[in-house]
Amino acid sequence: MGMVVPKVRKHLCADALLRSIQDVFSHIPDHRKGDAEIPLGDALMSAFAMFSLKSPSLLAFDKVRAEDNLQSIYGIGRVPCDTSMREILDPVEPEHVRPGFKMVLRHLQRGKALEEMVFVEGHYLLALDGTGYFSSQEIHCESCLETHHRNGTVTYAHQLLGAAFIHPDKREVIPLMPEPIVKQDGSEKNDCERNAAKRFVTKFRRDHPHLKVMVTEDSLSSNAPHIETLHAHDMRYILGVKEGDHAFLFAQVAEAEQAGRVTYYEREDRHQGMHHRFRFVCGMPLNESHPSLRVNFIECWETVKGKVQHCSWVTDLRVNKGTVYRIMQGARARWRIENETCNTLKNQGYHFEHNFGHGYEHLSVVFAELMMLAFLVDQVQQLCCPLFQEARAKWGSKRLLWEKMRALFFDYALVSMRELFKALVYGLKKA
Repeated sequence: MGMVVPKVRKHLCADALLRSIQDVFSHIPDHRKGDAEIPLGDALMSAFAMFSLKSPSLLAFDKVRAEDNLQSIYGIGRVPCDTSMREILDPVEPEHVRPGFKMVLRHLQRGKALEEMVFVEGHYLLALDGTGYFSSQEIHCESCLETHHRNGTVTYAHQLLGAAFIHPDKREVIPLMPEPIVKQDGSEKNDCERNAAKRFVTKFRRDHPHLKVMVTEDSLSSNAPHIETLHAHDMRYILGVKEGDHAFLFAQVAEAEQAGRVTYYEREDRHQGMHHRFRFVCGMPLNESHPSLRVNFIECWETVKGKVQHCSWVTDLRVNKGTVYRIMQGARARWRIENETCNTLKNQGYHFEHNFGHGYEHLSVVFAELMMLAFLVDQVQQLCCPLFQEARAKWGSKRLLWEKMRALFFDYALVSMRELFKALVYGLKKA
């Protein structure tokens, strides 16, 4: 413990972010009348702490709540029991969690850390993708999506549209406030994600009116209404396309190739053992029903050890031999939101698909958003905090790191998250 501890940017350390989140929660209006025994801010911060500590369930968190550490590190005055937490948080509107995400992003900008995520031409690469986190044929609430089966049964589910700033050269992602996909969005996956994306884009631009972004999504998003929505909100795009879903576009590209308008370009990456072959053409009509909407088309064949992977995209970025490789890297980085966000939440100790509590109104959605907010704080530490980086390197897997973190938190009296990180790296002397 006497070793020199690495410094971290003041406003981006875990303790500063936790204090700011606690302040945000304390200003959320309480839906209960009169003087409540447990403030709403304490209930929200307790749920956030549960996800921050990666407790496997609400009951497990309640059994070993360690109230002294929850007070000193998370600023919680009164910790509710599991039943009270569910009852208090169920009526909370999910939008009340949004200021927490905005606050963390503001600190990232203030600390110049967000600049590290700039992709090209001053734009941030924003990946969108839908994911599910709850499914049941018995438990349901007002917001559940419903799938009616031929045998008369109904499957209830919760999904959300995840969003994150990503970068092809970085493992870290910066998740944003997700947009819940609710029952009114429609029965088809395409309709659900499209309607949720429209709401997300509108809210994002309202929260960040001057931030330059380019959106990357899968082929479901390559349709004229969605592209027009992105243009209306001053957003660039790199969107996947598939020949089976965009037959008219590929037919137009074939005609352009016969006319000699298509450009081919090859690039060898010897240190990675990859060979890339590109085909691109600009100014193609996206589909027959919207001939005036023109896109730039890119196709790529990536060969690694004899295996070929084929992908294609459309974009409104300038495409030439000098830019096509970087655009491809940005498009391929879209998998970061699935691998580094959704899969991390589901498989690396966050218990994303565990039912912490469903409720009758908004509880399931509020829990999902608080988990995403805790993940955002972790990603900021992974990006900006040398002490956290050392702790992660020492313990290897994130699952093991979270286990050691919980053990120290529940067994020792600690005054700050920084002291907990120091204990993870250097250890604590036992009495």
